[in-house]
Amino acid sequence: MAVPAVLEAPNGRLADALGRPLHDLRISVTDRCNFRCVYCMPKEVFDKDYAYLPHGELLSFEEITRVARIFIAHGVEKIRLTGGEPLLRKNLERLVGMLRSLGTPSGRPLDITLTTNGSLLARKAAALRDAGLDRVTVSLDALDDGVFRRMNDVDFAVADVLHGLDAAHAAGLGPIKVNMVVKRGTNEDQVLPMARHFKGSPFILRFIEYMDVGASNGWNMDEVIPSAELVRRISEQLPLVPVDANYIGETAARWRYLDGGGEVGFISSVTQAFCHDCSRLRLSTEGKLYTCLFATRGHDLRALLRAGRTDAELSGAVAQLWRGRTDRYSETRTVESSGPVRGAKKVEMSYIGG
Repeated sequence: MAVPAVLEAPNGRLADALGRPLHDLRISVTDRCNFRCVYCMPKEVFDKDYAYLPHGELLSFEEITRVARIFIAHGVEKIRLTGGEPLLRKNLERLVGMLRSLGTPSGRPLDITLTTNGSLLARKAAALRDAGLDRVTVSLDALDDGVFRRMNDVDFAVADVLHGLDAAHAAGLGPIKVNMVVKRGTNEDQVLPMARHFKGSPFILRFIEYMDVGASNGWNMDEVIPSAELVRRISEQLPLVPVDANYIGETAARWRYLDGGGEVGFISSVTQAFCHDCSRLRLSTEGKLYTCLFATRGHDLRALLRAGRTDAELSGAVAQLWRGRTDRYSETRTVESSGPVRGAKKVEMSYIGG
């Protein structure tokens, strides 16, 4: 990353080349995960010999907090901690507490949330809430135990994820969202059971189209089930009506059950791209910034951090990067393709989070 010759003080309103504001920062705190989900970290790639980052290459909690403060000055109001599996990062609640101490220019509280596979949530939920975490999003790709165990590929049980959800709810985290990635021929028969199970619960279920992130998952368009088809399938059994978005840039299209049984969401990054109002920037475990989930290269912020650059210089580098951002991969993707989209190798989801 380059530091501009002229440094300006941040004013809380930073827009990219397409006029999109910077609002969300997603921070990967580890590249490790204890699941081997077939669409993210398949065992064939992430085996026992896979070389993870040594601890010294990871950003420290102090470095993350310093960077977060700079991004908040540029308009970030929401921080999502992700991975890998973020709860594998030791003492993560300490980082949550450090982030909670940061204020926003508007005076609104910082929204701090976390995405997890739920495996460690039952034992961590209360401590995370006490430290200042607002919400969690939990990945769960099937209600049937056999299907789920095959998908996580480490023989982890559905019941343990459901226990983590209950613990998070009891701790006061919320609203809690449950994300299901739907892959044709793998777990599509779980769509209705998941909808029925979470209907009328405290949890908001969201269906995600299987995405072409990275190269490890062997993505193919034939395995994508469009959200429109899922809406139709569910509505035939459990009638749905559309609901307005909560805010500009929300990734999920919101629907509610006609009988008042709660809300369900659909994230359609393959068939209904939402690049036009994307406000998210991603920080990798080792301090590289990615301006798109489908990016092919990162920008090394850690090098500036560890070279002793001032906050003003870091702020200037971030502003320059965001102002030059033109990413809109999903809008330009050839969705009619029957095979993987060709081109430069994209960053893996396990490296920068979803």
